[in-house]
Amino acid sequence: MSTVHLHPRFAEERLIEALSDTPVVLIHGPRQSGKTTLAKKLGAERGYSYSSFDDDVVLAAARTDPVGFVDDLPDQVILDEVQRAPELFTSLKTAVDRRRAPGRFILTGSANVLVVPKLADSLAGRMEILRLHPLAQCELLGTKPRFLEALFGGSFSLRSSDRLGPELAERIVAGGYPAALERQQRRRRAAWYQAYIETLVQRDVRDLARITSLDMLPRLLTVAAGQTAQLFNVSDLAAPFQRSRQTIRDYLTLLERVFLLDLLPPWHTNRLSRVIKTPKLHLGDTGVACALLGLDAEALHNDRQILGLLLETFVFQELRRQASWSEDSMRFHHFRDKDGAEVDVVIERGARRVAGIEVKAGATVTSADFRGLRKLAAAAGKRFAAGVVLYDGEATAGFGEGLYAVPVRRLWEAE
Repeated sequence: MSTVHLHPRFAEERLIEALSDTPVVLIHGPRQSGKTTLAKKLGAERGYSYSSFDDDVVLAAARTDPVGFVDDLPDQVILDEVQRAPELFTSLKTAVDRRRAPGRFILTGSANVLVVPKLADSLAGRMEILRLHPLAQCELLGTKPRFLEALFGGSFSLRSSDRLGPELAERIVAGGYPAALERQQRRRRAAWYQAYIETLVQRDVRDLARITSLDMLPRLLTVAAGQTAQLFNVSDLAAPFQRSRQTIRDYLTLLERVFLLDLLPPWHTNRLSRVIKTPKLHLGDTGVACALLGLDAEALHNDRQILGLLLETFVFQELRRQASWSEDSMRFHHFRDKDGAEVDVVIERGARRVAGIEVKAGATVTSADFRGLRKLAAAAGKRFAAGVVLYDGEATAGFGEGLYAVPVRRLWEAE
């Protein structure tokens, strides 16, 4: 049996904290992102038992007698793929209310159970939720970057970095799924992603909804991959299919619930009247997107338009992955107004600070690239921390108060 290389998961610290004072901790995120590995690693160190609802016998037992199933559980247990047994949540609530010890249950879920109201309500006040994404670039390197601290501190050290060039396309195509990254051959990696999408649709989506056209979902996801980092437009996504816009919207919601798609909401404030209030569409991982689009690193590097879009998604997902283990709460948006000024990623830290990131695949930056960031700074006022244009160049340089051009590799490399 081959051994899988274990990369550090920086969310582990948050998990340990949550288990110290909360009875139930749910780790949710896409299938194969490393949830079970993280839960088992920590569980082995702390004496947790393990049950998986991917095992049909265990699943049948839980569904048939949820009260008895929970009553028979050991004191500390990992329940894997819990979205397959929603019947358990009420019984877990009862068990926690009888004995409210911290760290009793570690749950993992490959679908967003929080969008099912009765499930979220049943464990309200008893459960902490941790989002585990596929591997971040900094986890692959094993280094904890300080990019977000520098961004909200409004200060970057002015130094040079080497250009990434073709390596940037390689990182985008590789994505962040641990099992895919174990495969050295590009063709084998792409085959893993294709099989992954098929399995996800056949298993998790089938569990979530009765859909007549499951075979349509990979095709819809491929259309979405071609529109990543663009404004969400249901009509454009529905165009290749003989289905109503509402049906397509429902299918997209399902893909969102299994963490394959993200909708990035618009940022707005009372100071702005001409803002476009449409969310942006992003694929959950660029490795999945490139496999769907049939792109290898060379083809991506040579197609500057799709490179720009996938780089934006890649940066957005890297920022979210890093924010997921931050001590501060961060919310993500995009900004665009009717005059065409835009900022690819707007991050709000708490209620007080706002920062913006613009993404460029090129190796040069001019003052014009900061147009959207200047508008964001004016709208945010005193809340504005900094604005950065990330690009594939060498120099970190200042472009006015709180505005910087920063090489994209500094996003994940240690200072």
